[in-house]
Amino acid sequence: MKRILNPWIGHPKYNCFGCSPNNPFGLHMEFFEDGDDVVSTWHPGTHYQGWIDTVHGGILSTLIDEVCGWVVTRKLQTSGYTVKLNVRFRKAVSTTDPELTIRAHITKQERSLVYIHAEITNSKGELCNEGEVVYFVMNQEKAKKMGFMRCEVEE
Repeated sequence: MKRILNPWIGHPKYNCFGCSPNNPFGLHMEFFEDGDDVVSTWHPGTHYQGWIDTVHGGILSTLIDEVCGWVVTRKLQTSGYTVKLNVRFRKAVSTTDPELTIRAHITKQERSLVYIHAEITNSKGELCNEGEVVYFVMNQEKAKKMGFMRCEVEE
C-alpha cells in the first residue's frame, strides 16, 4: 500500500472534518492506495460515542463518506460531492476497538456519477458496516477552480 498525499494541505480554506490534520474536532483520517481500493485506518474513542461504548452511527457514516470522497480524488483525479449515501449497520462498533479499517472502490461510473462500495471492519476483521455511495464527479475545470490540481501517492 502507498500513502496518498493530501492535495488540500496548504489550501487556505481547507478544514475538512474527515481528513484535515489541523481540524481540532475532526477525524484526522489518512488514506492509502491498495490496488483498486482506497483504505484508511481509524482509532475510535469515547468522544465519538452514541450509545454506551458504541461508536455513533453518524461518525461511521462519515468514515464511509470520506473514504469514498478520496476514491474520487485519487482514482479519478478530480473532486466531487455526495449525491446518495446508504449505510447498512451490520454490527455495533465499540469505542474501545483499537483500530477500524475503512475500504472503498468504484463499482460503476455513468457520465458524471460514480458508484462506490465501502466497508468498515473492526480489529478482528469482522464486517461492521457497508456503504453504497453515489458521488457527482466534477469536471477538471471545475475541480481546478476549487483548488484541486492532482492527487499523488508517496514513493
